Amino acid sequence: MTTTGPDSALPSPHHARLTPQMRSVVDRMARAGRPPLHTLTPAEARAAYELGAGVLEVPKAALPRVEDLRIPARDGLPLPARLYAPGAGRALPLLLYLHGGGFTVGSVDTHDVLCRELARLAGCMVVSLGYRLAPEHPFPRASDDAWDALAWVAANAARLGADPARLAVGGDSAGGTLAAVSAILARDVGLPLALQLLIYPGCTAHQDTPSHTEFAYGPVLDRAAIGWFFDQYIPSRAEREDWRFAPLLAPDVDGVAPAWIGLAECDPLVDEGVAYGDKLRAAGVAVDLEIYRGVTHEFIKMGRAIPEARQAHQDAAHALRAAFLID
Repeated sequence: MTTTGPDSALPSPHHARLTPQMRSVVDRMARAGRPPLHTLTPAEARAAYELGAGVLEVPKAALPRVEDLRIPARDGLPLPARLYAPGAGRALPLLLYLHGGGFTVGSVDTHDVLCRELARLAGCMVVSLGYRLAPEHPFPRASDDAWDALAWVAANAARLGADPARLAVGGDSAGGTLAAVSAILARDVGLPLALQLLIYPGCTAHQDTPSHTEFAYGPVLDRAAIGWFFDQYIPSRAEREDWRFAPLLAPDVDGVAPAWIGLAECDPLVDEGVAYGDKLRAAGVAVDLEIYRGVTHEFIKMGRAIPEARQAHQDAAHALRAAFLID
């Protein structure tokens, strides 16, 4: 989620650590002078994020099958979703994708290009979910919606043209949190997943790791923005001890799906991503963890400008293909 505003024009101690391309993006954001999302109302923040979401994306891939769906939540509300398939063949493996946005902004549309890339490069079906957003729908609604959607795609995979024996869940930022939680819930009910694909996921309860201090003032994502997003979704600090918000606090992660974790070096969330990878490994879970140097939070959606984003697309797709046993 891009939160950079006018204050980002100030010199940053992290500037020298950024790649030249990332530094150029940060400088352009600062020159644009747009108000940070956390200074807006939730509705204004959503509109601003929608407008800027595709600016730095790679070109939108044309796919032979793109369909809008409705997935029923436990309260009966149909949730918007979009299915992407790289071909018309039957029994494709399927990734349920959960978008980022601090549980407050983001949508199927803001992550359309990324989901197309994953489907194209991995040769799998992707179903992107529009879970309900805060503050209108506070914790644990997003988590409930994500799990309901995963259970639904598992039950309806064959009808969608997917292989019910080859399922994965993934997401970025807040969506990475939801994916990690859904993987634990899948383990609990005996639903086998081939992979959990976690892109700079939020994993800790109180944002108190060293990287949250180091990158408290950005670039791209800062302490003020994180605090605002989480105040929308889960204002009670006591509730933040719930592992469905902070999967690092899950009682155990034994037997959860193997993980691919992609992190940005210059990101407040990097330490908790590493810690979650360590927690999984300690439980005997296979983990492939990549830290992309010199880039910030949200870099995965900047492929037009940031080579590391294109590399991460390839790496994530490779992990999916390996997990799905695609040649």
